[in-house]
Amino acid sequence: MLVANRGEIAVRIFRTLRELGVGSVAVYSETDRDAVHPRVADEAYLIGPGPAAESYLVGERILDAARQAGAEAIHPGYGFLAENAAFARGVEDAGLIWIGPPSSAIELMGSKTEARTAMQAAGVPIIPGATDPVETVAEVLRLGEEVGYPLIVKAAAGGGGKGMKLVASPDEAERAFESAQREGEKYFADGRVYVERYLEDPRHVEVQVLADAHGNVIHLGERDCTIQRRHQKLIEETPSPAVDAELRERIGQIAVDAARAAGYRSAGTIEGLLTADGSYYFMEMNTRIQVEHTVTEEVTGIDLVREQVLIAAGEPLSIRQEDVVLRGHSIECRINAEDVSSGFLPAPGRITAYREPSGPGVRVDSGVVAGSEISGLYDPMIAKLIVHGVDREHARMRMLRALDEFEIGGPPTLLGFHRALLSHAEFIEGGTGHGLVESEELAALAEELTREPSAEAAASNGRLRPRATAVEVGGRRYDVTVLEPEPPWVELARRRRVRETSGRGGAGGDSVISPMQGTVLKIDVAAGDAVEAGAVICVVEAMKMENEIAAHRAGTVTDISVAAGDAVASGQVICRVVADEA
Repeated sequence: MLVANRGEIAVRIFRTLRELGVGSVAVYSETDRDAVHPRVADEAYLIGPGPAAESYLVGERILDAARQAGAEAIHPGYGFLAENAAFARGVEDAGLIWIGPPSSAIELMGSKTEARTAMQAAGVPIIPGATDPVETVAEVLRLGEEVGYPLIVKAAAGGGGKGMKLVASPDEAERAFESAQREGEKYFADGRVYVERYLEDPRHVEVQVLADAHGNVIHLGERDCTIQRRHQKLIEETPSPAVDAELRERIGQIAVDAARAAGYRSAGTIEGLLTADGSYYFMEMNTRIQVEHTVTEEVTGIDLVREQVLIAAGEPLSIRQEDVVLRGHSIECRINAEDVSSGFLPAPGRITAYREPSGPGVRVDSGVVAGSEISGLYDPMIAKLIVHGVDREHARMRMLRALDEFEIGGPPTLLGFHRALLSHAEFIEGGTGHGLVESEELAALAEELTREPSAEAAASNGRLRPRATAVEVGGRRYDVTVLEPEPPWVELARRRRVRETSGRGGAGGDSVISPMQGTVLKIDVAAGDAVEAGAVICVVEAMKMENEIAAHRAGTVTDISVAAGDAVASGQVICRVVADEA
């Protein structure tokens, strides 16, 4: 089986394949030549040349690798091609087994507007708002008058927090509409958007479902994914602290009904919002394995990837609904390369030290080692830390112990943030964390709880570089490329060049600096414009997220040194904002 993905999810799938006695095939981009996942698989194929960020998205290259390897099936993991109906059809047309749902179900649930219409017809409750795509800002404003503010504009083909923009008042409608369209086009090749009423401080509660080709559909309980920043999940747990047995049965049945209405097969997740009064609304269906599937596995004892493979092979579900028992409590923390003190900005870089925690009830899903590079081309996840305890408090304390054992050197990470959040009364009491996650209070505590790794966890800080050479095998000469550690002085020279580049356009108190490495998507000002403090100067994309770079003070814009489409380095000057003379 070929796994059309990278990082921790590829490694996790390879482990189940080994237990099933199935051979594993990895694919990797040029950027991932020294990544962990190609080493873990039985064999691996380069899917280049070309832009590394796009390599995993080119379906024909994946199929070529499958043909070379003689693979019989393809598992997409999550992200990349996992929810691409055309790719799923291409896999089946190539005579391979697709480890996932039918392409028709992917297509239906991939269009959030069509999914809302289908769920409404099936009696599944949906959030008030549009069921058809919204084409103009005027329509957004009209819906605001009908259902009230705040609204949320969403990419019709979106998911994973991409293409979602909040509209708190009418004057924010145009920017949110354009940004959601832009992200939808970029990430899902579909610029259509729709609008929903934004529910204030709900809980994000999702339900794991399994469905086979024999008409069996079951749910495996709920996961609470309320702790988020920028609509991206940070902590997931099961069971939800807000769900009792009666509510679990009700939302579980909603999820089963939704899966049946979609003609679903394989593992999938019904995502919904739970309000304080107990109302539960369908939000979307993720037609793939989820990042947070791990916590469900811990409390049910069911290997979800194994079930996916067996379902694709035509087997009936190995369990019935009455066999599903939730034992204890499980929590997952996403350990990302992000700078909490700078608003969770992505922080790509090389991991200089790495030591994973272990012990009773501790699981780490990762795809890195000391020396691995967290590239700005991909999501900033380093690892997932999962614990299982007899109850929520036991799991919380176990997670704190595991976080203390986890050591990562190099880029800033969320280890300190997770220590701070799990120690806070809001989390201990099972709150939603609304207003806390991105607060200065938690950022300060996270910085205080961030620790340097021990000397024992450190490893060499060298990158690998290619060297062409000739070898002889069986008397025949071959030209090969060998990957070898580069000398330490090369890294020093690289840093010096970055510092010199960062100085372009001037420096000092007038300068607006890019706090991240990324690509400029849009410039919102021109030289000579007068701006107020907080005005948006430009939008920079980093690690699949749009970030607004704002003026740090009022003044006049001068010396704009970048344009849309330019790559920028962390610390690079974008422009200057010269304070007006009194």
